[in-house]
Amino acid sequence: MAGVNGEKLKRLRAWVQNYEWGRSGAEAEVARLLALNTGAEIEPNKPYAEFWMGTHESGPNVLVEEEGEEEEEKEQQDVGLKEWIEKNPKVLGHKVLEKWGSDLPFLFKVLSVGKALSIQAHPDKELAKELHKMKPNLYKDANHKPEMALAITEFRALCGFITLQELKEVLEDVPEIEELVGTASAKQVMEIDERGGDTADKAKTALRSVFTQLMSASKEMTTKAISKLKSRLLLQSQLRSLTEKEELVLQLEKQYPGDIGVLSAFFFNYVKLKPGEALYLAANEPHAYLSGDCVECMATSDNVVRAGLTPKHRDIQTLCSMLTYNQGYPEILSGLALSPYITRYLPPFDEFEVDRCILPKGSSVVFPAIPGPSIFLAFVGEGKMKTGCWKGIVTEGDVVFEPANTELVITATTSELQLYRAGINSRFFHGQ
Repeated sequence: MAGVNGEKLKRLRAWVQNYEWGRSGAEAEVARLLALNTGAEIEPNKPYAEFWMGTHESGPNVLVEEEGEEEEEKEQQDVGLKEWIEKNPKVLGHKVLEKWGSDLPFLFKVLSVGKALSIQAHPDKELAKELHKMKPNLYKDANHKPEMALAITEFRALCGFITLQELKEVLEDVPEIEELVGTASAKQVMEIDERGGDTADKAKTALRSVFTQLMSASKEMTTKAISKLKSRLLLQSQLRSLTEKEELVLQLEKQYPGDIGVLSAFFFNYVKLKPGEALYLAANEPHAYLSGDCVECMATSDNVVRAGLTPKHRDIQTLCSMLTYNQGYPEILSGLALSPYITRYLPPFDEFEVDRCILPKGSSVVFPAIPGPSIFLAFVGEGKMKTGCWKGIVTEGDVVFEPANTELVITATTSELQLYRAGINSRFFHGQ
């Protein structure tokens, strides 16, 4: 698999994480991809959560031997992608090397979400360095983790804080929250004049106070408040239709009984992505993925600060102090059509972009040579890949690393071919 710079394209064996929130093997896209990519046998009742493509030490990828390369690679069984890039740094391109060193700056994933992930945020670089130094067993690296989720199926998430007006409505309509945060904190929010010049600052201060009080409530008080909330909503559901957020809160209570994350869901925007829509998340923004399958890309990091909807370690103090407390609905990306077949999703982060490519049978598309590396995932279908001096077959489940400065032509053969590509954000190269 040779590129125009003489480097070969490399097929990769991906890594899977079986976190307990994953969908079951019988229905998870992650399980299907794992079976196709590695030949692994799938356990129908086991959760399959994340399919990792990249170099992060918590889920490293390995190069797959090509036919005809046995002699050449006999001595190099199971060479890791990270190790191979370190030995062949020019595959990253000189601009990427200069900025990020000899490692892939992004981590590419597919997620199959069966039940809610924790309410979480990812630290910025400064905080990541501090957390990694203080608690290296919990925070495994010193990098920030901006990320983007691109929906494959309908994908639901909680993301960012609701507006001041919505927050006032929540405090009026959900008495159980006021019981936990106290009348004084609730009053502080209710009395903010939305027409005042310093409204945004006052709203952030009040929101920080009320959210921190809520997340810090004792286990006993939390359990009692959630029990009252559940009884009240079940009673009211016989008299009126519950709101979407109320229905969601009852679902979350079933998944995580007595968890403070059930109540804190009222503070966040409830986002439903249609297939082909994307959501990006900067550092220090709260979120929780709820259900569905998505392609996800992020800076190479696995740092997560959790505070609710989780059996894992919670770091409530860190989470409440790190958040930006920005309010309002997040920006949804519909992507930029590069051609009839390729849609590009460009978040405001240098480390990555994602392309979604849907090729009808018999059609071809050219991915021009660019100054950085890419990873391609064949999601559905079969096709041919062709570079300057190589031709090969790509089938669903294949993951391919493409070195910098390599032009690639892809043709769909037997049926429609769906591909996803992750690469360095093209704005980084164009200085925009």
